[in-house]
Formats: sequence, structure tokens, C-alpha cells
Amino acid sequence: MSPRTKTASRAKRPSVLDQRAAQPLVTTNGAVVRGDRIGVRKTYKLYIGGAFPRTESGRSYEIFGAKGELLANACRGTRKDIREAVRAARKAQGGWASKAAFNRSQILYRIAELMEGRRDQFVAEVMVSDGVGRARATRLVDAAIDRWVWYAGWADKYTQSIGTVNPVAGSYFNFSIPEPTGVVGVIAPEASSLLGLVSRLAPVIVSGNAAVVLASESRPLPAVTLTEVLATSDVPGGVVNLITGLRRELVGHLAGHMDVNALDAFGASPDEAVALQEVAVENVKRFVPPPVAGLDRYDWLADGAQSPYLIGEYIEIKTVWHPIGA
Repeated sequence: MSPRTKTASRAKRPSVLDQRAAQPLVTTNGAVVRGDRIGVRKTYKLYIGGAFPRTESGRSYEIFGAKGELLANACRGTRKDIREAVRAARKAQGGWASKAAFNRSQILYRIAELMEGRRDQFVAEVMVSDGVGRARATRLVDAAIDRWVWYAGWADKYTQSIGTVNPVAGSYFNFSIPEPTGVVGVIAPEASSLLGLVSRLAPVIVSGNAAVVLASESRPLPAVTLTEVLATSDVPGGVVNLITGLRRELVGHLAGHMDVNALDAFGASPDEAVALQEVAVENVKRFVPPPVAGLDRYDWLADGAQSPYLIGEYIEIKTVWHPIGA
């Protein structure tokens, strides 16, 4: 069988989610009801500027579960999609940064509230995407929800931990004040479809940055569902933008974009990170490398996966001098 024939036969095969949607509904006593109904399947799109556009190329690619079963088709994003996402992030970043820290805290807490309401859906998607059992998936989803709450609590406190009043020999004060970097590109971890993404995204936006996220290539479905939560929360459109697609086609464009101020490459492989850092230096991007031990050994449930110092990786320090008595 030729590769083209294989592709065609695969495309005709209904996904696991389609098969489940087509199954007849039954009551508690086993009676079949509405057995001829065809379920309404979700179209997985990009998330740019608070909207859900299709990729400008019109292309898609197949998403498979951990056991090899076909789950869905996702948008195969392009360079132009990244450009539009960066443009939306830049437009939204100033207004987001100007909000009071307490207001940003409320908004991050609202994300957790909405995720709690869709907890079962997230558990189901993490199970089929990550290939884990219900108990493990539930623990990962609960940790992702709790992580939003944890960072919401730091929104009006991290400045006191990272900023400082510097002792100087003179009749003036010297303050070091953290400010958001601007637009941050985030390469989501490939193997942790939801918790890994939340663990890297929350510390980016809590300080007032806007984000352009490259979702996991092989496990993007929980990330797309997360954008549906963001769209119905109080997060302004453009603060978080998400692109799905083939990583090899996208990471270079994100790293090399001249209006991206920082790049979180924590989800990249070590070899990939070296190449990305070489591209990122063109406009002196702040660069966050992957863990030294490798992502395959990283524990997203560990206490170290959340820290106020992670917020510090995406801020700049402004030093202000002020005369005493003026």
C-alpha cells in the first residue's frame, strides 16, 4: 500500500471521539433513546486575540492518543499565524500590565473557577492524550487548577520578594522595581499536555506579560480546551494566544520574531534550545532554557514546579533614584 493510500484510508477512519459520539444513548434501565443521533464534534482551532480563527493555510494534522487511536484534527499553524498572535499580544500587553495586581489576581482565580467547572472534561482529555489512568489524570488536572490559584495569590506579593530598597551612601532613596518584560513566547512541554502548560504560562502572565504559546504538537487537545476557559474568563483577548501545529515549522519563527521580548524554551529539547538561543540573540531576547536534567525527568507535581522566582524569569528590574525630602 502506497503512503498516499495509507493517508487516505486513515483520513476516512472515524476518530475515537467520533465513535463515542455516535454511540446510542441509553437510560438507567438499558432502554435506547435517540439512537440515530450524530454527536456534534468539536473543531479544534487556534486562539488569537480572544477569537478562534482557523489557520490561514487551511491545513490540519491528525492527533492520536497515547494508544495510537485517532482523536481529532488540529490546525497546522504557520508563520503568518504566529505573526498575527504576536501582534495581538503586543496590542493587549499594555492594558494587561496596567491593571492593578489585585485585579490580575482575581482574573487568574477566575480561570481556576472555570476549570473546576469543566474538571471532568479536562480529566477525560488528559487521560486519552497522556495515556494515564483516571486517578493520575485527576491528580494532574487538580494540580493545574490549584496552580492558577497559587499564582493568583502571588500577583500582589512578588514585587515585595523580588524588588528591594537598596542602601546607598547619599541623601536619596534607591528602589529596584520589577516590571513585565512584554511579549513572551512559550514553548509548551510536549509530554505534559495540561499541567506543564499551566506551570509555564501562569508565571508569565501574572506579572503583566502577554504570551504566544506553541502547544504540545502531539497532545494539544487539553491546551485548546484551556483557551476556551480563557475566552470565557476575564482574561482580556490577546493576553494569551495559542498556536497548534508542527513544532519544526513554528519554533524558529517564534524565536526569531523581533517583537517577542522573551522566549520560554523550557519545553524544548536541549539540542533544540541551543539553536533557538542562537536565533533569539538577534534582538537580545530574555531566554529561559530547558531543565538541565531533561524534561523526561521533570516532576510537574513537585513543589519546585511552582515558585515566585519563576515569575522573576519574565520581568525586568527598573532602578529608580529619588532625593530624600523632595
